[in-house]
Amino acid sequence: MDKIKLTFLGTAASIPTAKRNHTGILLDYKGEHVLFDCGEGIQRQFRKARINPGKINRILISHWHGDHVLGLPGLMQTLALSGYNKTLYIYGPKGTKKLFKKLWNLFQFVGEYPIKVEEVSGKFLETDDFYLEAKSMTHRIPCNAYTFIIKDKLRIDKKKLSKTKIPSGPLISKLKKGKSISYKGKRYLAKNLTCLEKGKKISVIMDTGMNKQVIPFVKNSDVLICESSFGEDMKNFAKERYHLTAKQAGEIAKKSKSKKLVLVHISQRYEKDLKVILNQAKKEFKNVVLVKDLDVIELK
Repeated sequence: MDKIKLTFLGTAASIPTAKRNHTGILLDYKGEHVLFDCGEGIQRQFRKARINPGKINRILISHWHGDHVLGLPGLMQTLALSGYNKTLYIYGPKGTKKLFKKLWNLFQFVGEYPIKVEEVSGKFLETDDFYLEAKSMTHRIPCNAYTFIIKDKLRIDKKKLSKTKIPSGPLISKLKKGKSISYKGKRYLAKNLTCLEKGKKISVIMDTGMNKQVIPFVKNSDVLICESSFGEDMKNFAKERYHLTAKQAGEIAKKSKSKKLVLVHISQRYEKDLKVILNQAKKEFKNVVLVKDLDVIELK
């Protein structure tokens, strides 16, 4: 399977710190370069990570609070000034088209390239390799969580195939599709010459209160990226503001049977003692990391 690379460009909550920028997570897979949220200062984070922002072809907005979208005007202008000539797809929850239009009309952009804005729910993009899904969460304004799912694939067992002397071409293509074939009077069952390569699931949950939709939506995630704005000392405040605590993030990971939990969207209150957040999540789920800006996670 091709490598999946996750670069955490920003990991702060509403108020950034000297060490943490506003939210932005870049997913690279083959020719896809997907940015989850676009917080203020994202352009400089790309520079610090030594990544060309011109690679981006899709931006997924969780919701339209400033700490998740204020990087859009600058990023779009930089793309124009850099000769960006692809179509930029921007996806978001209900109301995204109207809010994007207001943002666009607020600034005098120089340069043009195609931009398509879509309000999404459920499966909204599918290719031969992967698909993207959105699910409405519980926040003060419309908010989406997202999953990026690489499909299962049938792979040819090269050692077994070499013993058959079947030539490359249409017959191999049929095997890859799970179809049995005949060659020189002999029948070859696809299940005997192939193996299933399991896909991968990356889930991204930004601002939300605990709700019934979240666990089924992120079920069996290989990587669950989850907002963990507050500790248990502020659980009532978190509930009032429709945010998650680190403990709740751990509960979601455990109940969804996810493999790895990544904590993001950390309140500046905990910057001097991040172990508080990390340890509270770990009490519920063992495989947890609390990332800092510019950290990278790779999956194969």
